[in-house]
Amino acid sequence: MVAVLVGAFGTLIGSFLNVVIYRVPLGKSIVAPPSACGNCGHEVRGYDNIPLVSWLVLRGKCRDCAAPISVRYPLVELAGAIAFGLVAWRFTPAVFAATGAPEVVAAVLQLVAFLYLVAISIALALIDLDTHRLPNVIVLPAYLVGLGLLGVSALLTGSWGALALAGIGAVATGALYLALALARPGAMGMGDVKLAGVVGLFLGWLGLPELVLGTVAAFILGGIVGVGMLLAGRGRKSAIAFGPWILAGAWVAILIGAPLVRAYLSLFGIT
Repeated sequence: MVAVLVGAFGTLIGSFLNVVIYRVPLGKSIVAPPSACGNCGHEVRGYDNIPLVSWLVLRGKCRDCAAPISVRYPLVELAGAIAFGLVAWRFTPAVFAATGAPEVVAAVLQLVAFLYLVAISIALALIDLDTHRLPNVIVLPAYLVGLGLLGVSALLTGSWGALALAGIGAVATGALYLALALARPGAMGMGDVKLAGVVGLFLGWLGLPELVLGTVAAFILGGIVGVGMLLAGRGRKSAIAFGPWILAGAWVAILIGAPLVRAYLSLFGIT
């Protein structure tokens, strides 16, 4: 039930992310002016701005000029719902398992931290696919938000080891991507380097297995996409936005990393 409610809230976040995805690369404010039709300029009415529902009611067209509204808008809202629901499924058990007020608050802060991460993951992945950019205005504040929320969580529960590993993960993952960027200029951008540090921070908080798996998974997923592009005849010089795969690898580790690691170790008789 909690996951469903959080998922419903995720549709609202997804609606806001549509604004972020469109306006941030253009250097526009995400607060003003209000959303309007890109064709006729009419401001979107409140009852036409209900996530998922309004697009279906309007049949994907502007109420005023009948210009088509991209299907991306409801898809991002749906992605927000699914992503928020999955994060709630992953982290709310820790909230209900907490035995005291400090532990409950710490678990809630952890949940909020990863909800924040999944929200910016959706925005950054689509912006990178569209523009091959990972805007600093989204990436850099994630260090402060992550450290702030997880730091207070560690303070409340004494989870200093997790916080230390989060710091190590941020530095180590960022250093790895920086080395790759310097070794092959153009193959890896500095936006990828900065994003890798953010991902390393959150993965490190969860543990070393998640940190390693998330890092490896990013290269596996990116490699699969690269091979697919070659097979599709896109050529070796086609640019690949690597940010989405950094994020996808991280979320594989966050959501199912522990079961995957246990399954792998069990193949060698290690439990």
